[in-house]
Amino acid sequence: MKEIIRTDNAPQPIGPYSQAVIGEGKMLFISGQIPLTPEGSLAGDDITSQTKQVCENIKAVLAEAGLTLNNVVKTTVMMKDITTFADMNAIYNEYFGESKPARAAFEAVRLPKDVLLMIDAIAVF
Repeated sequence: MKEIIRTDNAPQPIGPYSQAVIGEGKMLFISGQIPLTPEGSLAGDDITSQTKQVCENIKAVLAEAGLTLNNVVKTTVMMKDITTFADMNAIYNEYFGESKPARAAFEAVRLPKDVLLMIDAIAVF
């Protein structure tokens, strides 16, 4: 059995997927978040502002499920340009510094809406 999580405090899906799903065993799977505001606008054109927005979107989805960033156990970071990794990592650390989840990061040829990064996450209850 699964439960769909939806919040108006993060951008709505731009395709046929859910913002997040709670699965068996009380795990929350958060779909790849891109740097759109809840209103659907792109949050800046640099990696710093886009990383901040993506992390805020993840926080909003977690909050809707009653969780925080401390519940995240795994993230995957997909970046348009891996040479901006250090700048992304500095912002990411501001959000996940206290409770560092396992993480994979890689360069992707093209991301939805031509954004600079996308991050998905898995959290536990």
